[in-house]
Amino acid sequence: MQPSMKEMIKKKKESRSLYSRIEKIMPTLFLLIASLSILVTIGIIVTLLTETILFFGDVSFIEFITGTEWYPFFKNDPSFGIWPLISGTFLIAFIAMAVAIPIGLSAAIYLSEYASEKSKKIIQPILEVLAGIPTIVYGLFALTFVTPLLQSFIGGLPIFNALSPGIVVGIMIIPQITSLSQDAMSAVPQAMRDGAFALGATKLEVAIKVVVPAAFSGIISSLVLAMSRAIGETMIVATAAGSTPNMSFNPTESIQTMTSYIVQVSMGDATYGSTIYYSIYAVGMTLFIFTFGMNILADYVSRRYREVY
Repeated sequence: MQPSMKEMIKKKKESRSLYSRIEKIMPTLFLLIASLSILVTIGIIVTLLTETILFFGDVSFIEFITGTEWYPFFKNDPSFGIWPLISGTFLIAFIAMAVAIPIGLSAAIYLSEYASEKSKKIIQPILEVLAGIPTIVYGLFALTFVTPLLQSFIGGLPIFNALSPGIVVGIMIIPQITSLSQDAMSAVPQAMRDGAFALGATKLEVAIKVVVPAAFSGIISSLVLAMSRAIGETMIVATAAGSTPNMSFNPTESIQTMTSYIVQVSMGDATYGSTIYYSIYAVGMTLFIFTFGMNILADYVSRRYREVY
């Protein structure tokens, strides 16, 4: 039996009433979900600050930020100078960027300016696979393949060194640089390329002198974000760089980064509530400040040099 016109109008009104209630509820729901991420961030900062303050109740803040020796496990005279861990972290990041920048930017230029659609369909999925490999697998690759390969060229290279994990961290961040830089280059209007071609520029000149400068803010942002990830990388350096807090910029020596020290202590090398235990929060806070600063720098560069077409 077909419903009457009155019943159809009633159902239509009920349906509209339901949609109207959903429309009113959804903004509040979205606000709560967005607020959840802010609360989580605040919770992380509060946790780090609370435990870090307990650490500085036992260790001088001046010693922490100026000391050049990090020997927390010494029973008689432990040292808590953070600089050996900072130098190890930035040595790894510097080697990684030296590997990733030329390869990542070259791949981005090729994919943006030269690659056919068929080539993109082959190369881009391969880069996505590279980005999806677990970092512990990268660490094992550094330890069992890259280090023995480097030892055949560099005599006396120890099994744990900064060079091998630095190179592999660079390989790991190549997809990030390539993807973000390619997006920035692809956003450059075709009219700018056509104008350069009309003036007699070659394809390479258009890519280097027109597209790259026009996409500069996006490229710099991708590099800063990639370096931030290299600074925060954990498993590769914990596996292949060793655990020697050595304030040295020699890539052939074993070093320790901030993240690998946190892993070392978290694996049970310190009792709960000890100064060594609280030291991982002070190191974590230092790492947080560096990565937070890098993200702010990336945001500033993006806004400062952004081109509006």
